[in-house]
Amino acid sequence: MTTRLTTFTNDGLAFDVVDEGPLDGVPVVLLHGFPQTAAQWARLTPHLHERGYRTIAPTQRGYSPGARPRGRASYRVSALVSDIAALIRTLGAGPVHLVGHDWGSTVAWSTAATHPHLVRTLTSVSVAHPMAFMRSMVSSTQFFRTFYMVLFQLPWLPEAVITGLFRALDAPGNPERRVRALAVSGMDEDQFDRLARDVIAAGALPYALNWYRAMLIVDPRETTRKITAPTTHVSSTRDPFIAAKSAALTPDYMAAPFTHEILDATHWIPEERPAELAALIAARAATA
Repeated sequence: MTTRLTTFTNDGLAFDVVDEGPLDGVPVVLLHGFPQTAAQWARLTPHLHERGYRTIAPTQRGYSPGARPRGRASYRVSALVSDIAALIRTLGAGPVHLVGHDWGSTVAWSTAATHPHLVRTLTSVSVAHPMAFMRSMVSSTQFFRTFYMVLFQLPWLPEAVITGLFRALDAPGNPERRVRALAVSGMDEDQFDRLARDVIAAGALPYALNWYRAMLIVDPRETTRKITAPTTHVSSTRDPFIAAKSAALTPDYMAAPFTHEILDATHWIPEERPAELAALIAARAATA
C-alpha cells in the first residue's frame, strides 16, 4: 500500500490506525497492550523511522470507538488475532515484522502461531509465549503478580472501582494521592494522563476488561503450535506484573531462532526504553 492507512475494517468493525514513517519502508506492525492505545508507541516509532521502517499501530478491538462489540466472547484471542490478520492483508505488503507489548504481545504470539505466513519476525515485549506464561502460573510467583486478572472476571465492579479511583486522583486537594498512584503503576505523568483521557474518559474501559474476561476462550492452536518466525522476547528487570519464569520457558515453544533480551525498566518498556527497544526490533528484523 502506497498511501497512508488511517483505518481498516474487520468483522463489521472499524479500527483506527497510526501509520507513520517512510511509505516505502519495510512495515513494522505494533500492537499495544492494556490499558493503552496506539499512542503508547509514540516515543519508540521515531527511532524506527530513522532506520527506514514504516510503522503501523492499530488501536485494537474495544479501544477504537468503531470497534466495540458487546459480550466477552467478541474479545477472545482468536477474534483479536483475526483483526491483526485483516490489518496485515489490508496493507498488502506480505509478511510483516510484528511487535506486541503486554496483551498486544499475546495477540502477536497467537498471530504468529495461527498465521505464520503473515509474520516475518516477531518481537514480544514483557509477555512471553502464552503457554509459557500459563505454566509459570504454577511454577513461579506469577499467579500472585497477576491476581488482578481473577478480580477482573467480576461484572461491572472493576469498571466502577477503576473509574472511581481516577476521579479521586483528579480531585483537588490531595496531590500526594496522584504521586502514590504513579509510583504503584510505574507510569509517568504523560502515560497516566493518556490512560485517563483515551481509555477511562473515552468509555473504552469495559471493553478493554473484556480481553481478560474472554481469556479462557482459547483455540488450542494459539497456545500449542510452535512459532516458526525468528523471535526476540524483551523483558525487564523491574516488572511487577511478570515473573522471569515465563521467559525461561518460552524456548520450549520455538521452532525458529530465539533471543531473550533484558532491559532495565518497569513493565512499560516502550515508553521507558524506546531507543533500546527500537534497536532490538531492528536487529531482529535484519535477520529475516
